[in-house]
Amino acid sequence: IESGYATHAYSRAAAVGLWQFIASTGRGYKLRVDWWVDERRDPELATDAAISYLTDLHKQYGHWYLAWAAYNAGPGRVNRGIRNHNTRDFWTMVRKSSFRPETDNYVPKMLAAAIIGKHPERYGFEGVVRQEPMEHDTVTVPPNVGIDVLARCAGISVDDFRSINPHLRRWA
Repeated sequence: IESGYATHAYSRAAAVGLWQFIASTGRGYKLRVDWWVDERRDPELATDAAISYLTDLHKQYGHWYLAWAAYNAGPGRVNRGIRNHNTRDFWTMVRKSSFRPETDNYVPKMLAAAIIGKHPERYGFEGVVRQEPMEHDTVTVPPNVGIDVLARCAGISVDDFRSINPHLRRWA
């Protein structure tokens, strides 16, 4: 729903990665975002950050629909909707135009994805072959090591190295 699983997805609101974090929210959840590295594009780190962010939003609003709406539109917009319409009911807020159409549709898309994910065969997804998780090692290297050198050390092409390290923005 966020990105179509594209690590390099980029929205008009400058949200980036699988979980479509804007830079300030990403940094607030300990993701490095600078000229060299953009961890919003790291599937593992960004997923952990998204789980933490959604957990915090759920604690704040006490309901998943409002947490998802806040994830999509921002907590400020949800807070304004609650204040302006004196309700915490997502559907009432939609009817009263508290959100943009993207957010109005975001929560139903989340619900649909969850329902399909729980019972894929009911919705025509039969014979889905689940992939095994990719095995990988995490290695810390000193700064200023070229990606070409790292790829060679890993025994893979530079393109393959970049595809499994989408958070690295430069040549080193």
